[in-house]
Amino acid sequence: MQIKRILALSLLTAALAPAFAQVKIGVISSSTGPTSLVGIPQKNTVPLLPTKIGGLTVEYIARDDASDPTQTVTELKKMLSEQNIDALIGPTGSPNAMGVIQFMAEAGVPMLAPVGTAAVVLPMNEQKKWVFKTTQNDDIIAKALVEHMVKAKVKTLGLIALNDPYGENWTRVINDLAAKNNIKIVASEKYLRSDTSVTAQSLKLLSASPDAVLVAAAGGPTVLPQATLVDQGYKGQVYQTHGAALQAFLQLGGKKVEGTILAASLMLVLPEIADSNPSKKLALDYIAAYEKLNGSKPATFGANVYDAGLLLQQAIPLAAKKAKPGTKEFRAALRDALEATHELVGTQGVYSMSPADHSGFDQRGRELIVVKNGNWALLK
Repeated sequence: MQIKRILALSLLTAALAPAFAQVKIGVISSSTGPTSLVGIPQKNTVPLLPTKIGGLTVEYIARDDASDPTQTVTELKKMLSEQNIDALIGPTGSPNAMGVIQFMAEAGVPMLAPVGTAAVVLPMNEQKKWVFKTTQNDDIIAKALVEHMVKAKVKTLGLIALNDPYGENWTRVINDLAAKNNIKIVASEKYLRSDTSVTAQSLKLLSASPDAVLVAAAGGPTVLPQATLVDQGYKGQVYQTHGAALQAFLQLGGKKVEGTILAASLMLVLPEIADSNPSKKLALDYIAAYEKLNGSKPATFGANVYDAGLLLQQAIPLAAKKAKPGTKEFRAALRDALEATHELVGTQGVYSMSPADHSGFDQRGRELIVVKNGNWALLK
């Protein structure tokens, strides 16, 4: 009888196991350090992510890497070896993300990267096939900016970019697009996220007298080059990438960033977006939930983490049909499910992934925006 009871209990436990199975998701953000303006809204978004998906409990293990790529690697290795995570959301910075791709691939764990540079997913290879990007690829944003430059009859362009993977990829993309559209880049400068002065670089830009200047940076460092150029008397048009899409850019830049043109997600200008836009209601709901929890509205960077949660919410049940969480087979199935994402509405656009495209955004993921009277406005 005792053996029968043990056998019956074992069978019952096995039958109930899927209901109590747990998916572990690591989250690494830069909530301190030079990239904290990007990382804080990402960290604050984690409590809004779904904790129940398809009958499975989801645990989020959140860590701060202090904007340090070395610390990112340290935290990730702990998550892989000690926490046995099934996926990673993060890290915040492009250099940090580039530094952990090899470890994610070796472990066979999918990574949802809320970073700017397309270099985390392009060119696609055996390592990058484990990475999925929850921001618009640089070329989608760059094309919108260059199209505006052509209409505005910009013939010469100055470029100042971060000396890291974000700036490097933007330099490559904008050089290619500028050449194709007969725009000559007359000066190209670099600077570090931690720099407190770019006087030398801006003087070189100024001496080249470009019709316009593009700042290719993300977070707080977006303001410094533009403010310096304005202080030195530059009167031309300044463009920014989607890396400047945060309220702090307006607050820190003040009048010096008035008239800036950038391409970014609809979240910056939601009141001007048509109700028929599939992302509008979702974005409004996210903003309301974030504001209720944190007492302030999120930067679009937080939405990159929220969208990662949406992607996982769709993919996890599909992976669970093939294998149990915590296994190599589950993570491989999760990667496959993410890659098969089709027309998933997010807060910033619509995702359709493929083996060649692990970002999945199209033109629905961008709007052309201008700083007007100290606020964001659709460029019309």
